[in-house]
Amino acid sequence: MAMAAGGGRGKVKSEINVTPLVDVVLVLLIIFMVVTPMLQRGKDVKLPTAQKQKEDEGKSDPMIVSVTADKRIFLEKDPFDEAGLRLAMTAKLSAEPFKAILLKGDSSLTFEDVRKVLSVMQKSGAKTVKLGVQEKQ
Repeated sequence: MAMAAGGGRGKVKSEINVTPLVDVVLVLLIIFMVVTPMLQRGKDVKLPTAQKQKEDEGKSDPMIVSVTADKRIFLEKDPFDEAGLRLAMTAKLSAEPFKAILLKGDSSLTFEDVRKVLSVMQKSGAKTVKLGVQEKQ
């Protein structure tokens, strides 16, 4: 421990000790670095770009279906084939028939690849399907 030089025994130091502040900030930074990647839902795909449209009034949490560049299908983070996707979506939509669905398709896919997944969604009883796009800068 360092002692103050000179007279003035028992005087209060007027210097700010920033070490605890730096410790707290670094801990918060580490927490945010760990939690942030967990906030993304669905699989990571490169979305096509489009112009910004008007905002939706009802901000409900949609069910996310992703189609990756290698044509694999995911419902949230769970992989499915077309038949499995139909069964899983039918089960989820029976509980919430008007649940919004967000379809994220990689921009390298053809329309035929995405249309197959849209057809599966329609057969499983989906009422509202929105296509995910990247906003143009």
